[in-house]
Amino acid sequence: MFCPKCGKADQSAETYCRQCGTFLPDLSKPAKRESPPEENIKVNTVLSMMTVIVSFTLAILLYIFLGFRETTHPLIYATAGLLIAMGAWHIQTFIRTRRLKRQWKTRMNPVESEPIAIGSPLPGKQLEMPDFENLVPASVTDRTTKHLSEKPRSSQS
Repeated sequence: MFCPKCGKADQSAETYCRQCGTFLPDLSKPAKRESPPEENIKVNTVLSMMTVIVSFTLAILLYIFLGFRETTHPLIYATAGLLIAMGAWHIQTFIRTRRLKRQWKTRMNPVESEPIAIGSPLPGKQLEMPDFENLVPASVTDRTTKHLSEKPRSSQS
């Protein structure tokens, strides 16, 4: 292998060049592929639900087997409370992930419509036809340039 920077021969892949110190990656290995956002959303959904189930199950088991006894250490109650809080946190994470998944689907799958020909009516609500007979000027100064050529009137009484 040759160094791409200095050209030194007999180099090993996944090491540094012995002459210039440039890192020499192994180009024969496939590059890591990045996971698409849909896959990340799916993984987050599954992990959130697993965390909810496990945390609530452990909290219930702690209360059943160790709770409400005279010899129960307060740390057991704190641990069960922490597990319930973790479960509640992951419930809201699951709900937010589901909303994100719905938003992602609507962005990725917009309603496909056929191209509309020029002059053909548009689908949905139509605008009324314009009334060109009673057209209002676009501005106050529209069509007033003819008054500039007239002589100004004197304001004497």
